[in-house]
Amino acid sequence: MEIGSRIKVKRKENRFTQIELAKLVNVSPQVISNWERGYSDLSSNDVSRLADALNCSTEYLLGKTESSKSDWNSKLPELTAKDERDITVDLEKMINNLESKDGYAAYDGHSMDDMDEEDKELLKASLENSLRLAKRIAKQKFTPIKYRD
Repeated sequence: MEIGSRIKVKRKENRFTQIELAKLVNVSPQVISNWERGYSDLSSNDVSRLADALNCSTEYLLGKTESSKSDWNSKLPELTAKDERDITVDLEKMINNLESKDGYAAYDGHSMDDMDEEDKELLKASLENSLRLAKRIAKQKFTPIKYRD
């Protein structure tokens, strides 16, 4: 499978439109379309940004491996149902704190109230992914060796 096909497969797995992926990678939607159809070549920086946005390894995009997970990510423990519930509760608390009238968060003089719905959803997805990764890394780091697989 060529790199363009791999980009398209991962984009659809992540339920991104070309427009959404383009925003995440900081290119135009036409560039994403050209990459997927094999009309344009990608720089190493482009491949790296795409791998981050699509939550896969650069090796997968380049066709060097069939596994879309990066090696370090595939070695992390999976989350349990309790972990998922904890993440949901923590994420809800974080979003509520960000949206509270106390104004816990602001960047460059702008608060959550200044964001449009799309930006809020992207922030929420980013926070959720960060919580998931942090939970998996913590499980790896703090689970005694005798209880690991």
